[in-house]
Amino acid sequence: MLIVLQHHPRESPARLGQILTEHGHRLRTVELFDGAPLPPDLDDVDGLVVMGGPMNVDETDQHAWLKPEMDLIKQAHDAELPIVGICLGSQLIAAALGGEVAPMDTPEAGFAPVKLAFPGTMDPLHAGIPWESPQFHLHGQQVVKLPDGATPLSGSEACKTQAFKVGLRTYGFQYHFEWTRRDLDVVLDDNTAWLAEHGIDAGPIRESIDAHFPQYRRLGDRLAATIANILYPIDKRISHTIRPAANFHAS
Repeated sequence: MLIVLQHHPRESPARLGQILTEHGHRLRTVELFDGAPLPPDLDDVDGLVVMGGPMNVDETDQHAWLKPEMDLIKQAHDAELPIVGICLGSQLIAAALGGEVAPMDTPEAGFAPVKLAFPGTMDPLHAGIPWESPQFHLHGQQVVKLPDGATPLSGSEACKTQAFKVGLRTYGFQYHFEWTRRDLDVVLDDNTAWLAEHGIDAGPIRESIDAHFPQYRRLGDRLAATIANILYPIDKRISHTIRPAANFHAS
């Protein structure tokens, strides 16, 4: 079972969750925003999916679950369970494993190109992903120091670390590759005040969606399918009920 850690009612796993389910994974969503408890242990847990949200990693006085959540992320990482974090989720991974997160000079919002670093071009999760692709951004914080041993995978002009991995099974993505067309409209509506506060005009962002969305969704689905097949392997979702075939000799 994959545990989805959700921080906001409208920050669900969206297409990533649908594709994981289509590939045979069972998902259990923990709605932290609604007071749902974190798993007490990692028994029967095959991996974590850590979603985005409007809060910051240091707002532990406002969100009591943030510190225990980071403890769970570190525990899962140390147990070598696969982890994917998106936006806030990537920042929580970085902070949980000894990295640092800080405010950006200028928040990043809307579509902007993300470029793969050389290690990203060689990483199996980026198979079939162009060296530069349009991704959707909505964040005012960023990872400014990666955990020890982490590998940077991609960046943008405004944010040096757009994707990274720690070890072989823990991945953070600052950008949102999971949203549907409707999700993009909803999050822009929800963040009208935040965008205005930072002097960002939502109009051009909305106008750009139709132009970028087909490629954005196609590449996002490709990344999600690769995550489902490679990061969360098949032996975690299929019971081993078939006995090995007996050896035989051709006559």
